[in-house]
Amino acid sequence: MPSRSTSASDAGPALDPLVVNDFGRRLRAWYRRSARDLPWRNTRDAYRILVSELMLQQTQVSRVVPKYHEFLKTFPSLAHVARATPDRVTEAWSGLGYYARARNLHRLALRVTSDGTRRRAKLPSEPHQLRELPGIGAYTAGAVASFAYGKRAALVDTNVARVLSRVFAPALSPKRPRDLTAIWRIAERSLPRTGAATWTHNQALMELGALVCTARVAHCHRCPVRVVCASAGDGSPG
Repeated sequence: MPSRSTSASDAGPALDPLVVNDFGRRLRAWYRRSARDLPWRNTRDAYRILVSELMLQQTQVSRVVPKYHEFLKTFPSLAHVARATPDRVTEAWSGLGYYARARNLHRLALRVTSDGTRRRAKLPSEPHQLRELPGIGAYTAGAVASFAYGKRAALVDTNVARVLSRVFAPALSPKRPRDLTAIWRIAERSLPRTGAATWTHNQALMELGALVCTARVAHCHRCPVRVVCASAGDGSPG
C-alpha cells in the first residue's frame, strides 16, 4: 500500500494521490453495483433534494421515505411551501421530529420565492449562496450543489466523516472541531475531477458509512476500499 501521512492539522493530513485515486475508483464502482434505490437519488430537482436532506438529518431512512412522498404531494414546490402557513408546513412534517427543520424550510421558501410571488424560483447552485439560506449548513449546501447541480462540492456528514477518518487518518476524531476541519479538507482533496463523478462519489461515501463502515462496527470483510484503508481489519468503532 502506498504510504501516507496521518498528522493532524487544520489543513488536513497529506494524501498520496495514488491512494486517493484508487480509493475513489473502488468506492464509485461499488456504489454502482450496490446502491439502494432511494427516491431522492432519482431526481436532480434541487427542491426535492433539499427536502430529502433536511428530512434525513437525525432521522432513519425507513421513516423518511413515506413522509418524503407525502410531503412533496402536499408541497410540490418551494412556492407551495411559501404560500402555506408555518403551522401547515410543520403539520405535514409530523412524525419526523426536530420541527425546526420544517420551520427553516418555510423561512427559506419565503426568501427564495419572495413570499411566494416568484412561483418558479429555484435554489441557488453554489454552496456559498446556499449557506446564506435559513437552515442550510455546510453539509446540506454541498449536498444540494452536488446532487442537484452537478457541482464539484464536498460534503461531510457523520457517515462521511467516519469513513474518511478511518481510511485516511485514523488519528483524527470527527468529535474534535479541529479534526473535523481537517476531515473536510480530506473530503475536498479526494473529490473526483468532474462534477458528474462527484455525484456518485458523494453518494457512495454516505452509502458506505451507512451500510458497511458503520459507527458500531466496520465490516472490513465486505468493504470495497479495504485494500487502501489505514484502519482495515480493525473492525472496531473509530
